[in-house]
Amino acid sequence: MKSYATKEIRNVVLLGSSKSGKTTLAEAMLYEGKVIDRRGTVEDKNTVSDNTEFEQTNQKSVNATPLYAEFLNHKLNIIDAPGSDDFSGGALSAFKVVESAVLLVNAQQGVEVGTQIFARYADNYKIPLIVAVNQLDHEKANWDLVHRSLNEHFGKKAILCQFPVNPGAGFNGFVDVITMKYYRFKDNNGTREELDIPAEYADEAESLRAELMEKAAEGSDELMEKFFDTMELSTEEICQGLAMGLAKDEVIPVFCLSAKNDMGVKRLMEFIVNVAPAPACKSDGPVSLFIYKTSVEQHLGDVSYFKVMSGTLNEGADLVNPENGNGERLSAIYAVAGAKKEKVSSISAGDIGCVMKLKNGKTDVTLAQPGVKAIPHMVFPDAKYRCAVKAVDKNDEAKVGDALNKIAAQDPTINVEYSKELRQTILSGMGEQHINYVKWRVNNEFKLNIELYAPKVPYRETITKIATAQYRHKKQSGGAGQFGEVHLLVCPYTEGDAPKNFKIDGKDTVFNFKSQEIIDLEWGGRLEFYNCVVGGSIDLSFMPAILKGIKSKMEEGPLTGSYARDIRVYVYDGKMHPVDSKEIAFIIAGRNAFKEAFRNAGPKILEPIYNVDILTPNDYVGPCMSDLNTRRGMIMNQDMDKGFTVLHARVPLAELYRYSTTLSSLTGGSATFSMKFAEYQQVPAEVQTKLLEAYAAEEKDDE
Repeated sequence: MKSYATKEIRNVVLLGSSKSGKTTLAEAMLYEGKVIDRRGTVEDKNTVSDNTEFEQTNQKSVNATPLYAEFLNHKLNIIDAPGSDDFSGGALSAFKVVESAVLLVNAQQGVEVGTQIFARYADNYKIPLIVAVNQLDHEKANWDLVHRSLNEHFGKKAILCQFPVNPGAGFNGFVDVITMKYYRFKDNNGTREELDIPAEYADEAESLRAELMEKAAEGSDELMEKFFDTMELSTEEICQGLAMGLAKDEVIPVFCLSAKNDMGVKRLMEFIVNVAPAPACKSDGPVSLFIYKTSVEQHLGDVSYFKVMSGTLNEGADLVNPENGNGERLSAIYAVAGAKKEKVSSISAGDIGCVMKLKNGKTDVTLAQPGVKAIPHMVFPDAKYRCAVKAVDKNDEAKVGDALNKIAAQDPTINVEYSKELRQTILSGMGEQHINYVKWRVNNEFKLNIELYAPKVPYRETITKIATAQYRHKKQSGGAGQFGEVHLLVCPYTEGDAPKNFKIDGKDTVFNFKSQEIIDLEWGGRLEFYNCVVGGSIDLSFMPAILKGIKSKMEEGPLTGSYARDIRVYVYDGKMHPVDSKEIAFIIAGRNAFKEAFRNAGPKILEPIYNVDILTPNDYVGPCMSDLNTRRGMIMNQDMDKGFTVLHARVPLAELYRYSTTLSSLTGGSATFSMKFAEYQQVPAEVQTKLLEAYAAEEKDDE
């Protein structure tokens, strides 16, 4: 392979809903780019992209596969991203290294929820879009539907560069209003004829050409001035204007495709070469690269995929991680097209490649020559699915933990953590399909069996009123004794100064603070601890022990063993012994006095509440709302978003286990959602009763 300069490189990601034909398009682009001499199919399980056992068995992409094609003296780096939102991490990683995206729209469906999801992602990451309407050869292709939905979702930004001739089973060509040519295809291998536009399509072509020129003229003042003067732009000027509009994300060009039959693929690639932005990377100066993806591949081991962000990378380069100083030698570097790796001697700024078996080069890492700053890290949405995981064989627990951590290191949208609070290992990701894929990898790649089950909910405990308690710890067993007595008062924490006036045993009491500690708890909420002891009944040196005992009980709340929060504690009296009083005695006394006071202070269980936003076709709004009601959800409001309804709700986390699966079932896979922690709220009385009964039964089983 020749070495390509930065200006000769185009980096593009293929986006779209499942079944929109991204992998088929990638196959056709590789064929046109002479990387392969025969196009595979998803059905025959021989495509370059879907090259893993899981993808071939399930006939769906789960990995974002890097590819390349050499075309018109340019190198097109193509990343074929999965279509399911469960595996959106691949597309989001790709956004870090591409300058544009091709968004495929299914000609039978128009803009779907999945289309809208990826369009939103692209907009958030400032990645300009080119729309390719695919499967125009399908008997149910509906160009009018597609055109309406594009206008509805993308407005005036969507501009037709082509329109199909005979969409449906007879589709064999399209009119291109950039070149003003009719492209008719003679076979299913991309062989095309460039003809004059037939008379019956001339008026439509002229009308769309005028719209296209006007849109292109908006790219610059110079083009706008010429267009107003002459009402005409040349093909070159149209491309120039579209290039500027595309780079500023002000225009979305629309193209026609039958990727399966290689119709329109070459013309799309020509547009990408001539109009899509080149990398904005400096080819001179020090070398730096960003690793956006890692994987473990059969016969190769660890493979790190990167983009050269500056300079020219040569094989054998010695680079360092600017964040920790760890060094890496890149002994061999490769251009990559799926499983095909072609060794190259150098890679220019803006180009994408891979390297094998780095010691520390993992996903989201910068490697560079000394003095270069790290590239900002990738940002991913919050997880939408969580479960608990454990090894079927307890002897495999360490191996399972190691396997899960290796998978999470490759996929930043997977998170694995041991929850000290829940005493469970929690596995979270973008959906149940995502988590099931992790399980498949653990089973098949690491040869380990794991069990997935509903996780515990991180409840919190607090109090609603004032209570007092006292506890004496006294122990005498032959040797040195233990003695400590603590009297304390608890009340709910509220904003503002701590109150000092209380009624204790029917008497008005005013506390004077001798010392205080304000603690922002690591699990949320606050503990305020006040020493109000007078007369020296408890020595100041024992106050840390009392606080330690209280904190230990707050880590295992009196009601359900959950963390306690938002409490003020006043230690106002007690007793000590000149010989037997020790730290351990006051730890125990403080812990038990707090436990008793807590139970008498109107204790309440709090549960985590999440903001849930559901994007659904209008036909499924009713079922979605009904389902939310069964989950104790509260619908806050709803609004419209480009033809879809967005439901904004607040739902207890306890009711969201496997929600992604239920939502998919309710809507035929056409809806999606996001969730983000909002706050803790008191659980309803009937729910609290059930939780207390369940905890009591659990404690009894442990006896």
